[in-house]
Amino acid sequence: MKLYESPSPNARRVQVFMAEKGVDCERVAVDIRGGENISEEFLAKNPGGRVPLLELDDGTCIAETMAICRYLECLHPEPNLYGETPLEVATVEMWQRRVEMLFMAEVAGAFRNITGFFKDRETCVEEWGKVCAEKAPKALQMFDAQLADNEYLAGDRFSVADITLAVALDFARMVKVVDLPDLANINRWYEVVNARPSLSAT
Repeated sequence: MKLYESPSPNARRVQVFMAEKGVDCERVAVDIRGGENISEEFLAKNPGGRVPLLELDDGTCIAETMAICRYLECLHPEPNLYGETPLEVATVEMWQRRVEMLFMAEVAGAFRNITGFFKDRETCVEEWGKVCAEKAPKALQMFDAQLADNEYLAGDRFSVADITLAVALDFARMVKVVDLPDLANINRWYEVVNARPSLSAT
């Protein structure tokens, strides 16, 4: 297998997931700032033009972070990161989607539209970026409330939902376009998950 990656939060989510599984493969760096991800060669592998991208030995390509992680989960079911019982699976999926849609996507929207990082290839609307920047921290209140009664986001099991939230928080802190509130339960949880080798090493 080959993992096409770049210094991005989505690529890091796969890196953390693989580290949790104890799985590795050949890594191929993709220069997204230089536009390598929208080259004809890369688009032939992934018409979506984004990283990460997992290329299998037979040439099959799997794009999208969660699709890659689910594939790896099927190949390496332990340690389990998606839940085992029907209720666990649904709960992990629910919190993973909430983090991805209500927080991570808003941080990304703020970053892309306020900074104009990709203004050479997409239309940036600063006003919309500011809206995203206002919405993102509000979502954290929901996660903080959930963590008041749970060790991890989806219950007592570390899961892919925790990976997404930790990576998204780190990204938000790095790009500095969102004012993050000081929330006690998230702070407690973050200290625990950030001590995991999979996160501290990526």
